Amino acid sequence: MAEKYKILIIDDEEDILEVLRYNLEKEGYEVKTAVDGSAGILVAKWFQPHLIILDIMMPGMDGIEVCQKLRANAAFKNVIIAFLTARSESFTHISALDSGGDDFINKPIKPNVLKSRIKALLRRVDRVGEDTKPEKTHFGDLVIDQESFKVTVKGQDAGLAKKEFELLQLLASRPGKVFKRDEILSRIWGNDVIVGDRTIDVHIRKLREKIGEDYIHTLKGVGYKFEF
Repeated sequence: MAEKYKILIIDDEEDILEVLRYNLEKEGYEVKTAVDGSAGILVAKWFQPHLIILDIMMPGMDGIEVCQKLRANAAFKNVIIAFLTARSESFTHISALDSGGDDFINKPIKPNVLKSRIKALLRRVDRVGEDTKPEKTHFGDLVIDQESFKVTVKGQDAGLAKKEFELLQLLASRPGKVFKRDEILSRIWGNDVIVGDRTIDVHIRKLREKIGEDYIHTLKGVGYKFEF
């Protein structure tokens, strides 16, 4: 339930803090705010949030540095960190992901989009830290059977090839997380096999044809993420 989740927002613009706080508290979340990176780290230590919404561009300590400092603390290893950004450059997104971020929320903020994005991110909370995975994972009409290496959609076999299954399994292992293209290539094809970016694109296209367009989303110039 929404009320059990704690969200920390770190942003130097107080009007944005108020808008976010208002909309998220209305949904039943427990919300704390901080106006700069140093204060945000202090609040995070005693508040222990499930999700941190972190502005990238802040004076003093920017969001990238804040994220790096949080990830260096074992207590925040599994906390979900989503960056607020008005910038669309791929290098900014890559730097944010490299620092330990999980996803992005774009400015200007649209309340309905914000609520949906937060719900999608928080679906991962109960899965984090699990030592074992179920043999079957359900995402609405989509079912991934780990034991038989089979995927069904509305009860029908999607007919995935081996690499298609492995790619879907990777993306679905952490819904909402953006997997960079280099990480996908390394984890699915390995460092000893030479394949191009086009290989990923082809497999993503085939997956979308077989399971539908709604599950796999593209972050242009960066990578892909799974949402449901």
